[in-house]
Amino acid sequence: MILPINTYSDPVLALKAKPLKGVDPAIEELIAEMFDTMYKAPGIGLAAPQVGHSLRLVVVDISTIREYADFKPMVVINPRLVAVRGRNSMEEGCLSVPGVAGDVVRPAAITLRYRDEKFEEHTEDFSGMMARVLQHEIDHLDGTLFVDRMDKRDRRKIQKELDAIAEGRVKADYPLARDASRVEAEA
Repeated sequence: MILPINTYSDPVLALKAKPLKGVDPAIEELIAEMFDTMYKAPGIGLAAPQVGHSLRLVVVDISTIREYADFKPMVVINPRLVAVRGRNSMEEGCLSVPGVAGDVVRPAAITLRYRDEKFEEHTEDFSGMMARVLQHEIDHLDGTLFVDRMDKRDRRKIQKELDAIAEGRVKADYPLARDASRVEAEA
């Protein structure tokens, strides 16, 4: 099932998401729906808060980008950055901020501790695009959007677009959860 995506100014996107205590059939179904939604949009990462669930759950698949075709889709549960290295700037976009992009400075490489879809713990190093996407999605779990990390001057340049999204005056090629009162936020 394709889930509607919550957009800029929806309350669920500002919450610190709750950790998962395990994976049950409902979470397995949510993971499958998140992958379906991400691919349909199309995107390369999706966090549970973006689809109205305030849970520390992320799905990522950068293999749709030609130079990352060998990367396998990932389920990331309860992620925690253990270490960061370097810095780089790159333009980012977001399914929750349709039609808007901007440069964001982030660490170039990370060490991440997380649980997978079987709730098994891993500690791995990531760099390049995968490090960037993971950090972007983890930000969603902490109530932060990429526009919150933009330079203030650059952020002012896109404020009209952000205001339009907040007012529901935005179109996307995927379903949007425009009515925040119907959002299922387990806050």
